[in-house]
Amino acid sequence: MVKNRQAIPSVDFSAPAGIPDAVEVISLAQLRSRTGPAVLAAPQRPTFHHLLTLDRGTLGHTVDFTRHEVTATTWLWVRPGQVQQWGDLSGADGTLILFEPDFLGPATAAAAGIDDPHAPARYPVAPGHRRRLAAATRHLADMSADCGPLALETRHSVLRHLLAVLVLQLAALAPARTGPSPQSEDTYLRFRDALERDFTRVHRLEDYARALGYSARTLSRAAQAAAGVNGKELIDRRIVLEAQRLLAHSDHTAAQIAARLGFASATNFSKYFHTRTGVTPIAFRGSSRTT
Repeated sequence: MVKNRQAIPSVDFSAPAGIPDAVEVISLAQLRSRTGPAVLAAPQRPTFHHLLTLDRGTLGHTVDFTRHEVTATTWLWVRPGQVQQWGDLSGADGTLILFEPDFLGPATAAAAGIDDPHAPARYPVAPGHRRRLAAATRHLADMSADCGPLALETRHSVLRHLLAVLVLQLAALAPARTGPSPQSEDTYLRFRDALERDFTRVHRLEDYARALGYSARTLSRAAQAAAGVNGKELIDRRIVLEAQRLLAHSDHTAAQIAARLGFASATNFSKYFHTRTGVTPIAFRGSSRTT
């Protein structure tokens, strides 16, 4: 029997004493020595970005309830608000870059899509790109550890630019979809932004289409080309993901979650969730939490 289950905790950014920047570069060995294995093995919901690259070994890492395998040929990007769970770190060495959402400038953040809720977590990296990312990581790590006699404002600017070089390169390596046309891509981005803004109250593809001035078929085609799923599936996935996060991360009742996500009743929400995940909300909450 499982007892004493607790909601997944939020984890705020906390740089070591003497490091005033909102970015930190550490090795996995340092992470292991700083944080006990029990803490790392438990699900967490950080409020800041994690960029992970390995030099040796393989690591299983769960992001928003999907398990990813990280190797020396992949990077992992966990974004603020996503639920993550570390696998066994004993057989892997690598580098972890932590940074707060507002550390990068607005232009870089927009170009890299750092706030994109649909961005991938895992990035396959070819050898040529791997060398360039490794060089950018080493430079960032070196300057993070010792910026020399730089004033604080200058230090911030240097680290911000070095991090920008890294994230812009990494964002460009996002797995390609079917290659939507520029017009279709613009349609998808408008749909995605509207969905992120309104998914807690708008659940029908036709309503998004009417609000954006498209046909439902056009929105669905744009979603299929850009995200690999049709419009209705994109909506359902976003609602289910938020439901999963709330079930795992909060102690809200099914009725409270239903109301927060725009369902008329807990019964309607439970049927919706079960149809799309194969489990009830209660069963999912039980399986997602630690003992």
